[in-house]
Amino acid sequence: MVSDVRVSAPTEERHPGTTGIDTASTLEILTLMNDADRTVADAVAEVLPELARLVDHAVEAIRAGGHVHYFGAGTSGRLAVLDAAELLPTFNAPPGLFVAHHAGGSAALVSAVENVEDDVELGRAEASTLTSHDIAIGLTASGRTPYVQGALAGARERGARTALVTANPRAELAAYADHLLAPETGAEVLTGSTRLKAGTAQKLVLNAFSTAVMIRLGRTWSNLMVDVVATNAKLRGRVVRILQEASGASETDARAALEASDGQLKPALLSLLAGVPVEAAVAALGAHDDSVAVALTSLTS
Repeated sequence: MVSDVRVSAPTEERHPGTTGIDTASTLEILTLMNDADRTVADAVAEVLPELARLVDHAVEAIRAGGHVHYFGAGTSGRLAVLDAAELLPTFNAPPGLFVAHHAGGSAALVSAVENVEDDVELGRAEASTLTSHDIAIGLTASGRTPYVQGALAGARERGARTALVTANPRAELAAYADHLLAPETGAEVLTGSTRLKAGTAQKLVLNAFSTAVMIRLGRTWSNLMVDVVATNAKLRGRVVRILQEASGASETDARAALEASDGQLKPALLSLLAGVPVEAAVAALGAHDDSVAVALTSLTS
């Protein structure tokens, strides 16, 4: 027998302003959606103080040898996978520093896998490798996904700090979270379609969280991505441009510094900024958590 659940969440309510969307013109449909989207950033702004606390705990955990684990199903899980995957090319984050657990695995990224999001024990099992140094972040628009419940419960049992990202301020799973991040995005343009405002809010929260963590870990210099991995022609050109913009060096000097550092941007940059050999720059970065800003201060003070 197939069971069902009545979900009580703001995203399941009917939006009073879009009841005629099916007979609207194309431009009217797009305008309705755009007007709704404009409210998302303000909703996320309300949770920034709590998000800042989570960022600080995550930085502390990573510096102690921990990792960040995302747990989600459906749209939420796909957004988590996307965020974790983009940290390697953007910040050269070590493999496994951010891990995305998506209910149903890779097969569920492109098609629905029956009942996996309702499996509490699957979530608990996927959190079984966590330690007290780790951060577990559950993502569920409704705030009730059983898979996420199992993951957060299992993470807590292992001493990990937990957080919940949801579009439901009264989420059932709030009791499992040390940090509740619940932007109030309200009813969706299409009732229950959480890939819309709720998904956009989750994307904004994840963007802000992981980027802020990387900045606090010293993986930027000013507003430049100095840990970027040059995996294509565009990125290789960006690396040279970053060196020039950050140091004021000529293209010739920037390329020479990059060659001397075996293609590693941060030692090349620090060498140019501090006027020291690449070897000294490498040593300074190693002594100061790989932060260009802190290493530069040590070399120039």
